[in-house]
Amino acid sequence: MVKVLIVDDSAFMRNALSNMLSSDPEIKIVGTARDGLEAIEKVASLNPDIVTMDVEMPRMDGITALKHIMEKNPVPVIMVSSLTVEGAKVTLDALDIGAVDFIPKNLSDLSINIVKIREILIDKIKQIARKGIVKRHIRPAVTPKTIEIPKSMPVRTTGERRVNLVAIGTSTGGPKALQEIIPKLPKDFPTPIVIAQHMPPNFTGPFAERLNQLSQITVKEAEEGEPLKNGVAYVAPGRGHMRVKRPRGIETVITISENKEEFIYRPSVDALMFSVAEFFPGRALGVILTGMGNDGVKGLTALKKTGGRIFAQNEETCVVYGMPKAVVDAGIADKVLSIEEMAGEIVNAV
Repeated sequence: MVKVLIVDDSAFMRNALSNMLSSDPEIKIVGTARDGLEAIEKVASLNPDIVTMDVEMPRMDGITALKHIMEKNPVPVIMVSSLTVEGAKVTLDALDIGAVDFIPKNLSDLSINIVKIREILIDKIKQIARKGIVKRHIRPAVTPKTIEIPKSMPVRTTGERRVNLVAIGTSTGGPKALQEIIPKLPKDFPTPIVIAQHMPPNFTGPFAERLNQLSQITVKEAEEGEPLKNGVAYVAPGRGHMRVKRPRGIETVITISENKEEFIYRPSVDALMFSVAEFFPGRALGVILTGMGNDGVKGLTALKKTGGRIFAQNEETCVVYGMPKAVVDAGIADKVLSIEEMAGEIVNAV
């Protein structure tokens, strides 16, 4: 049984989340709180497995309460956030402090029906609660030390192809995982990087800006038609699916599709990886990080068939070992690595 504490100043939101979650027999709502002060008290007294935390509340806001909880009684916390640019910045602050994920304040804003919303939310609550706190997520955020590319690189063996593109896919727990990787890459990183992180439209821009401030390389939200450049990481915008394409057979550009497609998540990791497999056959490195479900396994299978290499994050350092597990179980991962090892192995590969 997963014990959940719901914290929100809105009675409607408390009831909506309670009804949605308690429909699953493996979830028990052990209490609710109307503000941050009540949340701190009830976390200590009720010992929940997971907490949903509103951001804006009277007396004490969710960010302040989150800091107290992470210091005194660490427990997985999912933030309940408004889908605005300002809401995105506050939510990203919460993820830095120790929150493991977020859900939208207005659940109807999601581009899937309410039944699917409930299924995803319940699955997310259960998986995160049972995983517990990933220790690395409760230490203070620091800028990782940059990895240097040696001046003299080893001679490649006969037939070994050069990596010309790094493609990364991730979901739940991804923002913190990417902050463990991208800031470690040197400013002379020799390839472009394309990133599909499951996020709402107003979140991907602020997230790219935050990564850019922490990193030696340039990080930006991807734009339609822009060419890929070495040493630049492109974050897929949350409004659609990002792909790479070589329309004239000369330079590779980014395309953004806002059409409804068969992919459940947006931006889709599969959509990105299929395009990478098509236009960088045998010359790409695919990286799959923490996340729920199996988005990415089909695209990475196609990438593997063209001769590409695949790295997967290990179970121990994932917030949710879903997407990497699907890749590992498919037998296509060349290496299974901790998040602390990932940046160094990416540098080695390129």
